[in-house]
Amino acid sequence: METVVITSDDLSYAAEVILRGGLVAVPTDTIYGLAGNGFDAEAVGKIYAVKGRPAIKPLILLVSDINMAEKFTDFVPKSARVLAKAFWPGALSLVLRNNHTVPEIVTAGGNTVGVRCPNHPKTLELIRLTGVPLAAPSANVSDMPSPKSVDEVLAYFDGKIECVIDGGVSELGFESTIIDLLEEDYKIIRQGALPEEEIKRVLSMSL
Repeated sequence: METVVITSDDLSYAAEVILRGGLVAVPTDTIYGLAGNGFDAEAVGKIYAVKGRPAIKPLILLVSDINMAEKFTDFVPKSARVLAKAFWPGALSLVLRNNHTVPEIVTAGGNTVGVRCPNHPKTLELIRLTGVPLAAPSANVSDMPSPKSVDEVLAYFDGKIECVIDGGVSELGFESTIIDLLEEDYKIIRQGALPEEEIKRVLSMSL
Protein backbone atom coordinates (compact mmCIF):
# COMPACT_ATOMS: atom_id res chain seq x y z
CA MET A 1 0.00 0.00 0.00
CA GLU A 2 1.24 3.46 -0.86
CA THR A 3 0.61 6.07 1.82
CA VAL A 4 -0.41 9.30 0.09
CA VAL A 5 0.64 12.56 1.72
CA ILE A 6 -1.94 15.30 1.09
CA THR A 7 -0.33 18.73 1.19
CA SER A 8 -3.08 20.75 -0.52
CA ASP A 9 -6.38 22.00 0.88
CA ASP A 10 -8.29 19.54 -1.33
CA LEU A 11 -9.33 16.80 1.08
CA SER A 12 -11.70 14.97 -1.26
CA TYR A 13 -9.44 11.91 -1.47
CA ALA A 14 -9.09 11.74 2.30
CA ALA A 15 -12.89 11.96 2.66
CA GLU A 16 -13.28 9.15 0.13
CA VAL A 17 -10.84 6.99 2.10
CA ILE A 18 -12.76 7.57 5.35
CA LEU A 19 -16.15 6.80 3.77
CA ARG A 20 -14.93 3.53 2.25
CA GLY A 21 -13.51 2.33 5.56
CA GLY A 22 -9.86 3.33 5.24
CA LEU A 23 -7.54 5.12 7.65
CA VAL A 24 -6.24 8.68 7.42
CA ALA A 25 -3.71 10.31 9.74
CA VAL A 26 -5.00 13.77 10.58
CA PRO A 27 -3.42 16.86 12.14
CA THR A 28 -4.85 18.40 15.28
CA ASP A 29 -3.80 21.13 17.67
CA THR A 30 -2.47 18.53 20.10
CA ILE A 31 -0.89 15.70 18.05
CA TYR A 32 -1.62 13.75 14.86
CA GLY A 33 -4.46 11.25 15.11
CA LEU A 34 -5.12 7.99 13.26
CA ALA A 35 -8.66 8.47 12.00
CA GLY A 36 -11.39 6.19 10.72
CA ASN A 37 -15.16 6.44 10.38
CA GLY A 38 -16.49 6.31 13.93
CA PHE A 39 -19.70 4.67 12.71
CA ASP A 40 -17.84 1.87 10.88
CA ALA A 41 -16.89 -0.98 13.22
CA GLU A 42 -14.60 -2.57 10.63
CA ALA A 43 -12.69 0.69 10.11
CA VAL A 44 -12.33 1.15 13.86
CA GLY A 45 -11.03 -2.41 14.09
CA LYS A 46 -8.28 -1.47 11.64
CA ILE A 47 -7.21 1.35 13.95
CA TYR A 48 -6.77 -1.07 16.84
CA ALA A 49 -4.91 -3.55 14.63
CA VAL A 50 -2.53 -1.04 13.03
CA LYS A 51 -1.68 0.60 16.36
CA GLY A 52 -1.51 -2.63 18.34
CA ARG A 53 -3.94 -0.99 20.75
CA PRO A 54 -5.60 -3.16 23.43
CA ALA A 55 -9.30 -3.68 22.70
CA ILE A 56 -10.20 -2.71 26.27
CA LYS A 57 -9.14 0.91 25.63
CA PRO A 58 -11.98 3.03 24.14
CA LEU A 59 -11.44 5.66 21.46
CA ILE A 60 -12.27 9.36 21.45
CA LEU A 61 -14.45 10.63 18.61
CA LEU A 62 -13.52 13.87 16.86
CA VAL A 63 -16.58 16.01 16.11
CA SER A 64 -17.29 19.35 14.48
CA ASP A 65 -19.22 20.79 17.44
CA ILE A 66 -21.42 19.92 20.41
CA ASN A 67 -24.41 19.41 18.10
CA MET A 68 -22.66 16.51 16.36
CA ALA A 69 -21.71 15.04 19.74
CA GLU A 70 -25.37 15.06 20.78
CA LYS A 71 -26.18 12.54 18.04
CA PHE A 72 -24.48 9.70 19.91
CA THR A 73 -24.65 10.85 23.53
CA ASP A 74 -27.54 10.10 25.83
CA PHE A 75 -27.45 13.40 27.69
CA VAL A 76 -25.29 16.52 27.45
CA PRO A 77 -25.18 18.28 30.84
CA LYS A 78 -24.94 22.03 31.18
CA SER A 79 -21.32 21.71 32.33
CA ALA A 80 -20.40 20.02 29.04
CA ARG A 81 -22.01 22.81 27.02
CA VAL A 82 -20.23 25.44 29.08
CA LEU A 83 -16.84 23.77 28.60
CA ALA A 84 -17.42 23.14 24.90
CA LYS A 85 -18.32 26.80 24.40
CA ALA A 86 -15.18 27.89 26.24
CA PHE A 87 -12.62 25.44 24.91
CA TRP A 88 -13.84 23.99 21.58
CA PRO A 89 -12.26 23.78 19.15
CA GLY A 90 -9.43 22.86 21.47
CA ALA A 91 -7.55 20.43 23.67
CA LEU A 92 -10.44 19.18 25.83
CA SER A 93 -12.14 15.79 25.51
CA LEU A 94 -15.49 15.27 27.24
CA VAL A 95 -16.62 11.86 28.49
CA LEU A 96 -20.42 11.55 28.34
CA ARG A 97 -22.96 8.75 28.53
CA ASN A 98 -23.49 7.21 25.09
CA ASN A 99 -26.78 6.29 23.43
CA HIS A 100 -25.32 3.18 21.76
CA THR A 101 -25.52 4.52 18.20
CA VAL A 102 -21.78 4.10 17.72
CA PRO A 103 -20.29 0.59 17.49
CA GLU A 104 -19.31 -1.04 20.78
CA ILE A 105 -15.73 -1.32 19.57
CA VAL A 106 -15.43 2.47 19.82
CA THR A 107 -16.45 2.51 23.48
CA ALA A 108 -14.80 -0.84 24.33
CA GLY A 109 -18.28 -2.05 25.28
CA GLY A 110 -18.76 0.66 27.89
CA ASN A 111 -21.63 3.06 28.50
CA THR A 112 -19.62 6.21 27.88
CA VAL A 113 -18.12 7.93 24.86
CA GLY A 114 -15.35 10.53 24.66
CA VAL A 115 -15.78 13.46 22.26
CA ARG A 116 -13.54 16.33 21.18
CA CYS A 117 -13.65 19.13 18.64
CA PRO A 118 -10.04 19.57 17.44
CA ASN A 119 -8.62 22.98 16.70
CA HIS A 120 -7.29 22.37 13.21
CA PRO A 121 -9.02 23.62 10.03
CA LYS A 122 -8.09 20.63 7.87
CA THR A 123 -9.44 18.03 10.25
CA LEU A 124 -12.60 20.05 10.86
CA GLU A 125 -13.03 20.25 7.08
CA LEU A 126 -12.60 16.47 6.80
CA ILE A 127 -15.35 15.95 9.38
CA ARG A 128 -17.56 18.35 7.43
CA LEU A 129 -16.90 16.58 4.13
CA THR A 130 -17.59 13.11 5.49
CA GLY A 131 -20.43 14.01 7.83
CA VAL A 132 -19.27 11.41 10.36
CA PRO A 133 -17.35 11.55 13.64
CA LEU A 134 -13.76 10.37 13.37
CA ALA A 135 -12.50 7.72 15.75
CA ALA A 136 -8.98 9.04 16.17
CA PRO A 137 -6.46 7.99 18.81
CA SER A 138 -2.88 9.18 18.47
CA ALA A 139 -1.19 8.15 15.21
CA ASN A 140 1.50 6.05 16.82
CA VAL A 141 2.18 2.45 17.69
CA SER A 142 0.78 1.88 21.17
CA ASP A 143 3.13 2.93 23.98
CA MET A 144 5.39 4.83 21.58
CA PRO A 145 5.73 8.65 21.48
CA SER A 146 2.81 10.54 19.95
CA PRO A 147 3.60 12.12 16.54
CA LYS A 148 3.62 15.87 16.02
CA SER A 149 4.42 15.89 12.28
CA VAL A 150 3.85 14.00 9.05
CA ASP A 151 7.37 12.59 9.13
CA GLU A 152 6.78 11.13 12.59
CA VAL A 153 3.50 9.56 11.43
CA LEU A 154 5.21 8.02 8.39
CA ALA A 155 7.92 6.57 10.61
CA TYR A 156 5.18 4.46 12.19
CA PHE A 157 2.73 3.82 9.38
CA ASP A 158 4.24 4.42 5.93
CA GLY A 159 2.74 1.74 3.69
CA LYS A 160 0.23 0.68 6.36
CA ILE A 161 -2.45 3.39 6.00
CA GLU A 162 -3.99 5.07 2.97
CA CYS A 163 -3.01 8.67 3.53
CA VAL A 164 -1.75 11.43 5.80
CA ILE A 165 -3.01 15.01 5.76
CA ASP A 166 -0.11 17.42 6.17
CA GLY A 167 -1.21 20.14 8.57
CA GLY A 168 2.21 21.24 9.72
CA VAL A 169 3.67 20.59 13.14
CA SER A 170 1.07 20.19 15.89
CA GLU A 171 1.03 23.36 17.96
CA LEU A 172 0.70 21.84 21.43
CA GLY A 173 2.57 18.58 20.94
CA PHE A 174 0.82 16.42 23.53
CA GLU A 175 -2.60 14.95 24.19
CA SER A 176 -5.86 16.60 25.16
CA THR A 177 -7.13 16.76 28.72
CA ILE A 178 -9.92 14.22 29.26
CA ILE A 179 -12.69 15.11 31.71
CA ASP A 180 -15.48 12.83 32.97
CA LEU A 181 -18.82 14.67 33.28
CA LEU A 182 -21.04 11.73 34.26
CA GLU A 183 -21.54 12.85 37.85
CA GLU A 184 -22.47 16.23 39.33
CA ASP A 185 -18.79 17.10 39.78
CA TYR A 186 -16.18 16.61 37.08
CA LYS A 187 -13.23 14.20 37.23
CA ILE A 188 -9.97 14.52 35.31
CA ILE A 189 -9.22 11.20 33.61
CA ARG A 190 -6.09 12.41 31.83
CA GLN A 191 -4.30 15.67 32.44
CA GLY A 192 -3.21 16.96 29.07
CA ALA A 193 -2.66 20.21 27.24
CA LEU A 194 -5.53 22.11 28.91
CA PRO A 195 -4.75 22.94 32.56
CA GLU A 196 -7.30 21.93 35.20
CA GLU A 197 -7.16 25.46 36.59
CA GLU A 198 -8.74 26.75 33.37
CA ILE A 199 -11.53 24.18 33.62
CA LYS A 200 -12.22 25.14 37.25
CA ARG A 201 -12.23 28.83 36.36
CA VAL A 202 -14.78 28.48 33.57
CA LEU A 203 -17.08 26.20 35.57
CA SER A 204 -16.98 28.43 38.65
CA MET A 205 -18.00 31.43 36.55
CA SER A 206 -20.81 29.69 34.69
CA LEU A 207 -22.48 27.16 36.97
